[in-house]
Order: sequence, then structure tokens, then C-alpha cells
Amino acid sequence: MKNIKVLYQTMKNPGSNKIEMLSDKEIKSLLKNSKTIAVVGISRDRGKPSHKIPKYLKEKGYKIIPINPFADKVLGEKSLKSLAQVKDTVDIVDIFRPGDEVYEIVKQAVALKPKIIWMQSGIKNIKAKKYAEKYNIAVVMDKCLGKEHHRLVDKDKPGTGIFLK
Repeated sequence: MKNIKVLYQTMKNPGSNKIEMLSDKEIKSLLKNSKTIAVVGISRDRGKPSHKIPKYLKEKGYKIIPINPFADKVLGEKSLKSLAQVKDTVDIVDIFRPGDEVYEIVKQAVALKPKIIWMQSGIKNIKAKKYAEKYNIAVVMDKCLGKEHHRLVDKDKPGTGIFLK
């Protein structure tokens, strides 16, 4: 697997303070070339971002694997208790859990070898980020996957992304 640059807030070289960000073109390519998203912390509550964002992404053609130990089904898909139960290839692990829970989630996510681990808006965990980077997995912290998808991939389509404002 080639070394992947890490998105946002990421050190270019271990021990270095230099930050390297992927270009919008690179992020757009990553999003366009991904098909399956495991969503940790997906909600059954239609009013929450942790339901709206995966719903939007599913409508855009992504396969969503819900991870919620308290739900049987979300968005019409069987919900799994944890990432350890995922059998499919996963391109993106999208995390909607508090920052202090992220490290354990990322430890499970690394076993799936996703292209990227994405911590949603307001979610940061430096220890988890560094752990994922050891395995050359790209990491985004504190960014909304739905907003970034809309901004880079779906921006020219009228009526899309309205709920993301």
C-alpha cells in the first residue's frame, strides 16, 4: 500500500511540526473513489447529524454500514455492534462519537485497512490520529464528511446539501 498523505492537522513526517494538507483535488478523488462507509455512532434519530449525514451519503450512492450497539437497523441496513463485526471492505470509517472514545474505535478501524478515518465536526483525538498514521491510514479530524462531499463532489447539483448548512 502506498504511503497516503493525511488530511488536515497532520504531520508530514513523524517528529516534524510541518503540516501537510491534501489539495481539494486529492480529497475529491478520495471521496469519488470510495464506495463503502462504516459509520460509528450512527443515530436512529432523524434530527441528528449522525443520521442526516449518513443518509445524505447513502443517497449519493455510498454503501453505509451502521455501527450502533443499541440499534437493530438504521437507514434500512442491519446495524452492527462494533467495527470488529464488519466483514466488508471499508473505504472510510466515519466517527460520530466523543473524542475520548475515538482511540479504541481507531484501534478497531485499523484492522479494516480503510483509506481514511474521518472524525466528524467537533471530534478530535491526537493519540488516535497518530495510531492510524502508523498504518498509513489518512485521518481527518473536526470536519463534516457530508459538507466536504457536498463542497467538492456534489456542489453543482441544485438542492443537494441543503440540510448541511
